[in-house]
Amino acid sequence: MGFAALNPSYDISLFLLAAVVIAAVPGPGIFYVAAKTLSGGRRAGIASTFGTALGGLVHVVAGGIGVSAIILASAQLFTMLKLAGALYLIWLGIRTIREAGHLPTEPTGAIGFRRAFREGIVVEALNPKTAAFFLAFIPQFLEPAAGHAALQFMTLGLISVTFNTFADVIVIVAASAARAGLVRRPHLVQRLRQGSGLFIAGLGISLALARRPATS
Repeated sequence: MGFAALNPSYDISLFLLAAVVIAAVPGPGIFYVAAKTLSGGRRAGIASTFGTALGGLVHVVAGGIGVSAIILASAQLFTMLKLAGALYLIWLGIRTIREAGHLPTEPTGAIGFRRAFREGIVVEALNPKTAAFFLAFIPQFLEPAAGHAALQFMTLGLISVTFNTFADVIVIVAASAARAGLVRRPHLVQRLRQGSGLFIAGLGISLALARRPATS
């Protein structure tokens, strides 16, 4: 189904422009992927961004079928999801700091890749701020008269997640290059990994302090 069939009235170029601009603006997702790349290397960064992309699609599907709206409308559900995501990020940060003394030049193969991938999924899927973003952004470009609102929502959400992933890949390349210049200086790499762990934990604290968006 093409864009015209989904929504013949809105200007798709406006949505694409907005999605690109939003993807390019540094946010928690980009910072998380950058921190994972700096601490674990390029493969860890790639695995993380694939994971966060899949976690973002969880919110896209949930938003399309109405689950996200239910969570955001309930203070209890929002708080539970927020705290679960915050505690997970804080735990990942602490673990990164504790493992900073081990200085592999590359992530630990397939096992490390799968772990970073799973962590990326959980981090993004447990972030209610992502759900709030999709519910605030995408409905502006839906056309109720065209029908299939859920399909429209999921299609535009998939495009947005794709742009975000492209932005993450650019960040991975830059962070990986910066890390490569330090591999011959183990002490600095250790400090870099410790700093990345602190930053990831800081993202968790920031999420814990997030407030539930006002609902009408």
